[in-house]
Amino acid sequence: MAQDTLKPTKIYPVMGGVLAIGFLLCNLLLLFDTSFSHPLCIDSRAPSTLSSPLKFCSYNETACCNSTEDLQIQKQFQTMNISNSGCASLLKSVLCARCDPFSGELFTVDSVPRPVPLLCNSTVSANSSQSIQEVNDFCSNIWDTCQNVSILNSPFAPSLQGQAGVPVKSNVSELTKLWQSKADFCNAFGGASSDGSVCFGGEPVTLNDSGTPIPPHGLCLEKIGNGSYLNMVAHPDGSNRAFFSSQQGKIWLATIPEEGSGAAMELDESSPFVDLTDEVHFDTAFGMMGMAFHPNFAQNGRFFASFNCDKVKWPGCTGRCSCNSDVNCDPSKIGSDNGAQPCQYQTVIAEYSANGTASQPSLATSAKPSEVRRIFTMGLPFTAHHGGQILFGPEDGYLYHMMGDGGGTGDPYNFSQNKKSLLGKIMRLDVDNVLSEAEIDKLVLWGNYSIPKDNPFSEDPELRPEIWALGLRNPWRCSFDSARPSYFICADVGQDLHEEVDVITKGGNYGWSFYEGPYVFTPPKSLGGNTSRKPTDPIFPIMGYNHSEVNKKEGSASITGGYIYRSETDPCMFGRYLYGDLYAGAIWAGSEDPENSGNFSSSKIPFSCGRDSPIACSSVPDSSLPALGYIFSFGEDNRKDIFILASSGVYRVVRPSRCNYTCSKENVTAVATPGPNGSPSSHATWLSSNPSKNVVLLFSSLVLLLLSFV
Repeated sequence: MAQDTLKPTKIYPVMGGVLAIGFLLCNLLLLFDTSFSHPLCIDSRAPSTLSSPLKFCSYNETACCNSTEDLQIQKQFQTMNISNSGCASLLKSVLCARCDPFSGELFTVDSVPRPVPLLCNSTVSANSSQSIQEVNDFCSNIWDTCQNVSILNSPFAPSLQGQAGVPVKSNVSELTKLWQSKADFCNAFGGASSDGSVCFGGEPVTLNDSGTPIPPHGLCLEKIGNGSYLNMVAHPDGSNRAFFSSQQGKIWLATIPEEGSGAAMELDESSPFVDLTDEVHFDTAFGMMGMAFHPNFAQNGRFFASFNCDKVKWPGCTGRCSCNSDVNCDPSKIGSDNGAQPCQYQTVIAEYSANGTASQPSLATSAKPSEVRRIFTMGLPFTAHHGGQILFGPEDGYLYHMMGDGGGTGDPYNFSQNKKSLLGKIMRLDVDNVLSEAEIDKLVLWGNYSIPKDNPFSEDPELRPEIWALGLRNPWRCSFDSARPSYFICADVGQDLHEEVDVITKGGNYGWSFYEGPYVFTPPKSLGGNTSRKPTDPIFPIMGYNHSEVNKKEGSASITGGYIYRSETDPCMFGRYLYGDLYAGAIWAGSEDPENSGNFSSSKIPFSCGRDSPIACSSVPDSSLPALGYIFSFGEDNRKDIFILASSGVYRVVRPSRCNYTCSKENVTAVATPGPNGSPSSHATWLSSNPSKNVVLLFSSLVLLLLSFV
């Protein structure tokens, strides 16, 4: 189909006293905890949609339990042999909280697992997103009702540490014999609903409905670069520098100017950080698709490139074919695709090093183009849908690899649903452990990496161990929310009807090719290769748009994923997910309602270029829109400002007033203070990972403020 050929392959052209006050204001902003809840089960999976209500526990739409687990909870409750009916009712609700869609938050506090959920006390934050009607002093209620009631196998027994951890085996079964007082009991098991957490009040968790969010008046941009790039990664040292890469295979190190300074981005095209064009096969649908810098790059100099190679032209292109007997696929029966034989083109992840090019890696302005280690190599059955983005998880430090279904209309070999295929998947790899060739062969891996022990295969042995999520068509640009890392959001390119945005969770199945977004998809011909069953519990998109909603001047639409906006530059955009369409006809902002619920709505937003842009923006003929060209990707720097990487240049989201957009919050927002040598201060990074030190820094800021007036 011509339309499908145009869009999913993603057409890419060739890509060429005041200081102290400011410091205090910035630190005041950073004092607020930015962690939030959202529906997630204890095992990090998304809640399931129930076909019928659970029989024992009171959950009837979505839950983290199935009928088998519901029965197990019922049996556990029966063994407790509670004679008091009031206490029995309360304890039943506590046990059933494991089925709550928010159980991942309820049963984990400060990263410590708990035997019971966090029980609500009488304290409710004014900023809590949890419904106030359901938040009560449930902890006191349990104590008052159950304190002298015999409870066998009580989940409220103290742990070895004297807190609400794993309980110690004990014959004592009354709360008054386990705990000295209600205060001690609720100190161990109770907690408050706040803007950063939820608590359990005896009923399924519900959140406040804040009403339909009002979209911002518009998105203001400034153009700071003329180059065309596929990827942008903020420098791991926390400075105002960032790496940019081209599809052809070059990576540059750039300096990002202050917003509103009138300066353009500093990037020397003639002096790349590293040039990998000899290894990279570049064509309309091939090239360097991703890059990632190790979280400790500033110390170890390790970085990674994801690219395509041609085994006809490069001897290092030696991966196994993804069409093989393990997935019931015979490459000899596929035939050629656009003149290429099956698995002639391959996807590669390779490790490189900046060590030895400067006194320390953080100061390096160049790197060696020779591979340190081949992480992954796999042959591609067709010439499209191979994703290629790579990201490090901000909390676990593992490398996530986004892979498309391999191409072909309708995923003709059903690779995406095949649990033994890595096509149509998101992989999660440990690249910090080097394996021997013997270990790689024994484990039948696709390169030199190891498998995180908590990957979904530990619970579903049918899955390849690399797989984190499945059922994707061609994920094009994913990101972790910098404020809520559990929000791992990916855009997935559709085929004929719908472009989608998904929240990626452990073991999640996103439906392709049985579903295209929320719609049932019927392949144009019967599936070959694999006959995987239709997914029983697909996860549907949180946002998206139909092709009929956008300008189809190129024959179809193609989504480009972005970021949840966390910069203070445009406060009216804060907390919204920005994404666009490849053909630059539209940009959307998605909002969550109720906040932290996982329920999103999105709307198109107008966008324009500021008249004071450092580089003048051209306009689309007969339109007020700036001529972005193709929107290839989005980027985020260490200040959390958002950038659009387009075929016509690099654009940054700036203050709305620069485009005459109204934002009532703009005037009361502090602007970040630059650090030494014009680099943004690393305090933001330091604070986000060390929240306990915030008060100390605030005190220091006050001292500085006072001294400035002495």
